Parts: sequence; structure tokens; C-alpha cells
Amino acid sequence: MQITNRFIATLFLTTALAAPMAIAAAPAPQARVQVRVYDRNHKDYHNWDDHENQAWGAYLSENHKKSHEFTKANRKEQSDYWNYRHSHPDGGR
Repeated sequence: MQITNRFIATLFLTTALAAPMAIAAAPAPQARVQVRVYDRNHKDYHNWDDHENQAWGAYLSENHKKSHEFTKANRKEQSDYWNYRHSHPDGGR
């Protein structure tokens, strides 16, 4: 009986000590970095993702502009882009 009690006590103690380490060792879910861009004229936000990046490339190509990042564009070009996106068939997301 005493051996059984020692075994159970040891088992509980081991479990109590190991549980926090097991939880800490589990990988945390990856937080997605999300970039939101504000459209002043339409007063809404857009998530800048791969889809939006492709649309930006299409906009530049259709308007015969050199490839550059959206953040490097001046305010007028950004505004023109958002007008393009809102009139684009996929709804401008």
C-alpha cells in the first residue's frame, strides 16, 4: 500500500512539473502580418496581400508605368490606383 501511494504521488508530481514545460514547448500559432492601406477618396481600408500586389502590377502594366512599390508612389498615383481597383471587375476587394 505504501509503495502504491509513493508511486501515485511521484506520478502526480512528475505530471505537475512536466505539464508547464510541455505547454511552453508547443509552438505558438504564427501571427499573420497584415498590412492595411487606407483609401482616402473611397474612405475604406484594403488589405495589401499577394492578390493586391498582382493588381498593382496589372495597373502599372495597363497604364504603361515603370514597376515600383505602391509605397513609393505619390498620392495622385495611389488615388488613381484605388479608383482603378474600385472600378475593376473583382470589386476592388
